[in-house]
Amino acid sequence: MQVTQTLDEGLKREFKVVVPAADLDSRVNERLSTMKDRVNINGFRKGKVPLPHLKKLYGKAAMAEVLEQVVADANRQIVDENGFRLAMQPQVRVTAEGEDDEQAAVEGVMAGKHDLALTVKLEVLPKVELKELSELKVEKLTAEVTGAEVDEAVERIAKQNRGFSAKEEGAAAAEGDRVTIDFVGKIDGEPFEGGAAEDQPLELGSNTFIPGFESQLVGAKVGDEKVVTVKFPDEYGAPHLAGKEATFDVTVKGIEAPAELKIDDEFAKSLGLESLEALKAAARQQIETEYARVSRQKVKRQVLDALDAQYDFDLPPTLVEQEFENVWRQVSTDLVSSKRTFEDEGTTEAEAEADYRKIAERRVRLGLVLAELGDKHDVKVTEDEVRDALIARARQFPGQEQRVWDYYRQNQEAIAELRAPIFEEKVVDAILAGATIEERSVSKEELLAADEDGDKAAASE
Repeated sequence: MQVTQTLDEGLKREFKVVVPAADLDSRVNERLSTMKDRVNINGFRKGKVPLPHLKKLYGKAAMAEVLEQVVADANRQIVDENGFRLAMQPQVRVTAEGEDDEQAAVEGVMAGKHDLALTVKLEVLPKVELKELSELKVEKLTAEVTGAEVDEAVERIAKQNRGFSAKEEGAAAAEGDRVTIDFVGKIDGEPFEGGAAEDQPLELGSNTFIPGFESQLVGAKVGDEKVVTVKFPDEYGAPHLAGKEATFDVTVKGIEAPAELKIDDEFAKSLGLESLEALKAAARQQIETEYARVSRQKVKRQVLDALDAQYDFDLPPTLVEQEFENVWRQVSTDLVSSKRTFEDEGTTEAEAEADYRKIAERRVRLGLVLAELGDKHDVKVTEDEVRDALIARARQFPGQEQRVWDYYRQNQEAIAELRAPIFEEKVVDAILAGATIEERSVSKEELLAADEDGDKAAASE
């Protein structure tokens, strides 16, 4: 096997591999010889089948196996001798002298007419020289959960769980009541898609419908037919409705008043807790967990931003393109599902593509840096951690847990997608272990605030 490098450009490598036809024929004969004692052919005793007859019967199959093995051997030799770390699987093309068409070249090699010539194209991973992180400083924002926040959370829980009962006949709907309505929405007198419903419950004052809709039903009675006029917000999710005036033909079919809101031990017990204090403790813990999640996300963003600013190296074009395609596919899907355009987002397709390509480059760059740091700190993801992540993912699809479990267990790429964020979090922990972390107590509003730059950074994680 003769291996010659023909390209060394950036992270791209290309090699030409030549295996003489006589060598291939010899390998085929060796393979066929091992078959003598294993095949039964009418007219011949086992182990006594002449090689030419075996070649006539099984020559093509044996040659195909030889070619597959030669390609694997060539790839392995190229990688091992050069110490390459591959960014992608090698691209192999069969060529032959005098044959431009790859299929014709393969057929010629199979028939023993030509030497086997392979063109092997590779993309290798860049060598990442890790930089010192001891001077990394991170600000960790913390916010105290106040008693008022806990009380508000408990009140929300109570409102979400309180009952309703029908009001007396002839009673008018008031703020806080729940009405049951049929409605048909129209623009310029014509019904529009998604603008109609029957037996729709609506709590007046909940602000779940278009602004101005609920207030126009205050005072309505069962059996009333009203025309509600509203204007869709300029930033409404459906572009074909945004900023337009619409009318709704509404029929009121039922009015219910909310039950008295009692927040006490009995209410807590109805939720499966021992007491009101236990409910408040659970609410506090939930808020603290959310604050900790947001704080952690902001710390992680600082770490990734610092790494992104520290490193600048060539990126494997194929990895970047694959990542960009994943990002762009999601962006396009989101636009279609929301019936929006790039113009609605205040940009153009070309500008958006340039921005998201930068995001793809950032993701690939950070992925390579984190992988190196993970090796340095001997970060491992255990099977138990992957299993726990799989269980959590399956629970997101009630009733389909077994299907989700089977899908991941049968799909190693999907398992890798579960493993990747666990690995990333553990690497970030390893980085933070050597960083200087300064805590700063802030208000709830400041902790939860997401500035524009932060949103873009989050999108690239």
